[in-house]
Amino acid sequence: MNDREKTVLRFNDGRLLKGYLKGFAPDLDEVRLEEAVTNRIWPVPMEEMKAIFFVRSFEGDRAYKEKKAYGVSKSKGQKVFIKFRDGESLLGFLEGDLPWEKGFFLSRQDKGLKGFYLLPVDEDANNIKVFVVSSSVVDVTVVP
Repeated sequence: MNDREKTVLRFNDGRLLKGYLKGFAPDLDEVRLEEAVTNRIWPVPMEEMKAIFFVRSFEGDRAYKEKKAYGVSKSKGQKVFIKFRDGESLLGFLEGDLPWEKGFFLSRQDKGLKGFYLLPVDEDANNIKVFVVSSSVVDVTVVP
C-alpha cells in the first residue's frame, strides 16, 4: 500500500476524516491517518470506523452520477451487496475470498481480519476501492 493514497475514513457515527493512511494493514486494531489539511496524525480504533474509502480526490465530483448496477464494468470478483448497521448499503465486487463461512446465511467471520476490500461497480467513480470494516456490517448478500 502506498502511504500517499488519498483516503476518507467514514465513522459509524457519520463523521469523516480525510488524509493519508500510515502503515495500514487489514488485521490492525487501529489505523493512523495523516489528516490532509493539518498533517496531524490521528490514531483511529478500527471499531469506530464503518469503512475506509480509497479515493481519486478528496473533493469528488458532485456533478458525476455514479452508476450503481452490475454490468457497467467488467466483473472483478464475487458480486456482493453490503448492508451497514446504519442502513446504508454498497454494491461492488469482493476482492479476495468471502470473509465469512458460507452456509444458509453468512456467519462466523474470520476473527483475524477486521474487514475486507470491495471494488466499486463503476470504474469511473471517485472511489477506487473500499475497505469495509466487518463490525459495521449487518448483512452481506452474494449476488448471482
